[in-house]
Amino acid sequence: MAGIEITRDISAPATAVWALLTDTRQWPRWGPSVAEVRCSERNIRGGSRGAVRTPLGVWLPFTVTAFEPGRSWAWKVAGVPATGHRVEPQGRGRCRLVFIVPLWAAPYAAVCRLAAGRIARLAERAKR
Repeated sequence: MAGIEITRDISAPATAVWALLTDTRQWPRWGPSVAEVRCSERNIRGGSRGAVRTPLGVWLPFTVTAFEPGRSWAWKVAGVPATGHRVEPQGRGRCRLVFIVPLWAAPYAAVCRLAAGRIARLAERAKR
């Protein structure tokens, strides 16, 4: 997926960050644009479908369009290609989180920076 990459190095294992990225119950904890999630699967996989409620109360359907277990996933929200998510191991107990924002949604990069900080705090806190 081409686009703007927002990265964050995290002092936690890649598996911990991956768990946060793929557990739909965790999305509202770190995603500023996600207030609630409806999905029949707690942990997404390729082809997973559901809906997210925005902070404005609007429900938008989503479909996971790409999925590489433990590594990356991307989705469409309301039928539109949205963010990609990637985790890169960086050695023992460290990883890099990458959000990929489509060029047309460049201002959304600020939201992803905020989300990356939240994910880092959650993963690093769980490590303690």
